[in-house]
Amino acid sequence: MKPVMTEGGIMPGGSEMGTYKPEVALGVHELIDGYDPADPFAPIGVRSRLVQPSDDTLRFGPLEKIYLIWMVGGSCDGCTVAVTGGTHPRVEHLLQGIIPGMPRVELIHTVVSTESGPEWVHNLFMAERGELDAPYVITWEGSIMDESIAGEGYWMGLGDDPVTGRQISSLEWLDRLAPGAAAIIAIGTCATWGGIPAAKGNVTNSMGMMDYLGKDYRSSFGVPVVNIPGCSPIGDNYLETAAAVCLFLNGLAPLPEFDELGRPAWLFGETVHRHCPRAGYYEEGVFAEEYGDKECLVELGCWGPVVNCNIAERGIVDGHGGCMQMGGICIGCTMPGFPDKFAPIYAKSPGSLLSSNTCRVTGGFIRRMRGLTMVDKNMTPRWEQDAPSGWARSRTGPRGALKTFHKFYSAYQHAKG
Repeated sequence: MKPVMTEGGIMPGGSEMGTYKPEVALGVHELIDGYDPADPFAPIGVRSRLVQPSDDTLRFGPLEKIYLIWMVGGSCDGCTVAVTGGTHPRVEHLLQGIIPGMPRVELIHTVVSTESGPEWVHNLFMAERGELDAPYVITWEGSIMDESIAGEGYWMGLGDDPVTGRQISSLEWLDRLAPGAAAIIAIGTCATWGGIPAAKGNVTNSMGMMDYLGKDYRSSFGVPVVNIPGCSPIGDNYLETAAAVCLFLNGLAPLPEFDELGRPAWLFGETVHRHCPRAGYYEEGVFAEEYGDKECLVELGCWGPVVNCNIAERGIVDGHGGCMQMGGICIGCTMPGFPDKFAPIYAKSPGSLLSSNTCRVTGGFIRRMRGLTMVDKNMTPRWEQDAPSGWARSRTGPRGALKTFHKFYSAYQHAKG
């Protein structure tokens, strides 16, 4: 069955583009490719045709639904785990299609889909043949391993050819489906840059999605590869970006801004250090000496000053947690150079010799000057000598030269006003 298309553009497979329209629901006993749409274990590409749009949901734009095909390469499944913990928006809200302006997401996932085996793989054949009744987006998790050097076997298989019984690799499916995808989102550092499986000395010649598809790749909607790095990534980073891409595909918003590496610019435009809760200690030249200390972690091997990531302000789950908040250093896991260029991990970076020692000198002076000012600002105007506090263990007010300094400081402050 072919998707219904309207005017304009280019659609999957190189046909004239337009917007898909939901087809009329099929009868429960009408089989599609030998599958009953009412069977809960039939391919989602078949079952989805029985789902009718809810009258209670606000619909904008031409897309009522979109298929998300989630495929894996060299992966630990940590990206999948991270996304299931996302909250902005929540995965279940996307699957239910209850977010205004967002199409309902029909998920084709190697782990969480109800169907398995031939029924699951049948979804991919339907996508390849253009038989899905809505556009599809590919999310790729894990590094891409070079199947050309796999010998007689394969690195990562993903289903059998029903005619020949031959194992089809994940990479072959990518080759088949990438030209027709509405967008391709690489999730996690393995998928974006190659990650740990692509570390020096690996035997798989692993690489990231951009390395494999090349700089000239464009999806059928004209979108280059979208990259959401992290090991594992922040689930909300993926969900927020995927939602923004879906709004673009639905014609309701422009394509958001991405940097020169295909990362969402609004998420990866700042370094970890600039928003780190420990950054003030760095400025004042105070550094942790061991794990568990509250000060800046640069001298324990933290790479936060040069790493593009928003973990410090966003947290890992629902605004909570994250490396520095939990006492850990930044090991650079979102960066293309990870892990090789950040090794040995947990060792002090070479650049800290200059930066931290410079901060010790300048920051130490600034910290002491701030301490002087703090003494004055902790006194009300009526307290001439000490605060009338029963909690005080010693004198609290300025004395001698310090008091004289505060008088000149106050005079200068109010003269500027």
